[in-house]
Amino acid sequence: MSNPMLEPQLLPAFSKIQPESIEPAIDQILADNRAGVEQLLQNLTTASWDTLVAPLEEMNDRLAKAWSPVSHMNSVVNSDALRDAYNACLPKLSRYWTEMGQNQGLFQAFRELADGSEFSTLSEARQKVISNTLRDFRLSGIALEGEEKQRYGELQQRLSELTTRFSENVMDATDAWSKLLTDEASLAGLPDMAKAAAQQMAASRGEEGWLVTLDFPSYLACITYADDRELRREIYTAFATRASEQGPGEGQWDNSAVMTEILDLRYELAKLLGFDNYAEYSLATKMAENTDQVVGFLNDLAEKSRAVAQQDFQQLTDFAREEHGLEALEAWDLAYYGEKLKQARYAISEEQIRPYFPLPKVLEGLFAVTGRLFDIEITEVNEFDRWHPDARLFEISRNGELIARFFMDLYAREKKRGGAWMDDCRVRRRLDDGALQLPVAYLVCNFSSPVGDDPALLTHNEVTTLFHEFGHGLHHMLTRIECADVSGINGVAWDAVELPSQFLENWCYEPEALALISGHYQSGEPLPQALLDKMLAAKNFQSGMMMMRQLEFSLFDFVLHRDYQPGETSVQAVLDQVRSQVAVITPPAFNRFQHSFSHIFAGGYAAGYYSYKWAEVLSADAFSRFEEEGIFSEAAGADFRQHILEMGGSREPMELFVAFRGREPQVDALLRHSGITE
Repeated sequence: MSNPMLEPQLLPAFSKIQPESIEPAIDQILADNRAGVEQLLQNLTTASWDTLVAPLEEMNDRLAKAWSPVSHMNSVVNSDALRDAYNACLPKLSRYWTEMGQNQGLFQAFRELADGSEFSTLSEARQKVISNTLRDFRLSGIALEGEEKQRYGELQQRLSELTTRFSENVMDATDAWSKLLTDEASLAGLPDMAKAAAQQMAASRGEEGWLVTLDFPSYLACITYADDRELRREIYTAFATRASEQGPGEGQWDNSAVMTEILDLRYELAKLLGFDNYAEYSLATKMAENTDQVVGFLNDLAEKSRAVAQQDFQQLTDFAREEHGLEALEAWDLAYYGEKLKQARYAISEEQIRPYFPLPKVLEGLFAVTGRLFDIEITEVNEFDRWHPDARLFEISRNGELIARFFMDLYAREKKRGGAWMDDCRVRRRLDDGALQLPVAYLVCNFSSPVGDDPALLTHNEVTTLFHEFGHGLHHMLTRIECADVSGINGVAWDAVELPSQFLENWCYEPEALALISGHYQSGEPLPQALLDKMLAAKNFQSGMMMMRQLEFSLFDFVLHRDYQPGETSVQAVLDQVRSQVAVITPPAFNRFQHSFSHIFAGGYAAGYYSYKWAEVLSADAFSRFEEEGIFSEAAGADFRQHILEMGGSREPMELFVAFRGREPQVDALLRHSGITE
């Protein structure tokens, strides 16, 4: 029997990937690659792009194309068998990449190439691949010897296992909690759509009534709209204690020890490589120059935002007391009374807006907006190999020429990781035979599914999320670079990678763009001017509180990784200390937010969560050019495409930003867009 994962394919054959075929395929590719590298070094007389880098790129791409659909399916159609196969491969992959990063023969060959006469004749992108590779050799412990070298490999392998376990604990704890409501009165306040979704969820499990869960659309609806304060308290407690020793999970999926071990090993890894702490190690591949610059940047933003945030909270407290007789706001009251205050002040709610954002219309508008900005056409492909009936496939063309493809999977469901993300399925690169491999992206969200015959209706926040992830997708798909390591999102400094995603969100607030992405799901009428005016007026509602919340997360992550000392540092104590500095609202003592903070314990954001704010400065300042020239300015759109999207990681992000904007970024636009300064 041939293994479908070993057969070359234009797009992954998802339906043919069985759990039992995964490990043998990865074993085979890793064995082939090891033999290939050995052969390459034996035959190498002079290191050149064609004799060294091109064959390595080919090997890495074969592995990436096999592993990408497995990793993707593990996130979107998780099962015990798939999870077991995925986890069995992780240590093998970790070991392989550690070996490659510590291969002295490869390191010497790349040094020879960098020092040789050919280097100066190579394109900027190829030079960047080589210099990045030499940097990564250092970060992979190339200078380590003997026991230290072995220890580095052990650390990487164990960290790979632990971050996966962290993520699995969060997923399992999220899936484990649900509450069946049998009395409709307990759903008072919930929008009709949320009730229908809860009823549909109950029916899918063979229950009568309404089932609320910790999947984000269900949680958000309850915490924002449920009049039943006890229900809000119960669902908040379950959500805020996921994967911890607190709350209804009773420690069954407790991430406490997992977090501590991750932090211990990261500290040891950084020290092994000659850094004082993991934050320093993290910055070696980022735009920010040092840890003081990052903490200073975050504290400066906090200083400028604190007064507005305190004012936001005071207004909410006064409103809850004066209008609703509530003397003390609890954590499970904030979203509920925040929504009531928003309605009182602006007479608008997300639920009023939702009927004007049916998913089909939003997608059509998203494609129209990006089509005008970046001169692309997007069409859907109906026949393809799916991992789930919800999956969709699209193609991007320019002037009739196909340039990229992307998959979409937009609805929340069981056995699917929460949140929203973009990942790469294929990278744009020039193949050995001269053909061009086109980039392919995955775009994943967790919106409420369509109910009955109606389309899925999105909140404006969800529309913004979709634009955000599509911005990431365009960064990957519109690249013109043909070297895999700096093509698309590859090789982009982590604190610049959010620039295109946050940049694209701006169009969700522009009347010209909203006319394209909105239309009532029954009548087709565009978002009425009165609603639009209210929505724009409400744009910066509680923006000070939201800014401080993000700064709290960013400072917690960065300070934790900068100051962590094994056996001494308490994760909770660091979080409490940061909150005492910047939080305008202190959560209840049982809150264990950190236990499900997957971005830093299971994603790529360790000592890097500040990137969201860092890139927001870039994106707000980039968008200010469109405010000056027109939001559909052809010149600005072409420049953004040419200098940012098409260049991938082939040049330093500050150079690219300056090429687009004509100067270095300024923080003013972000504060203005957030309503924190005029």
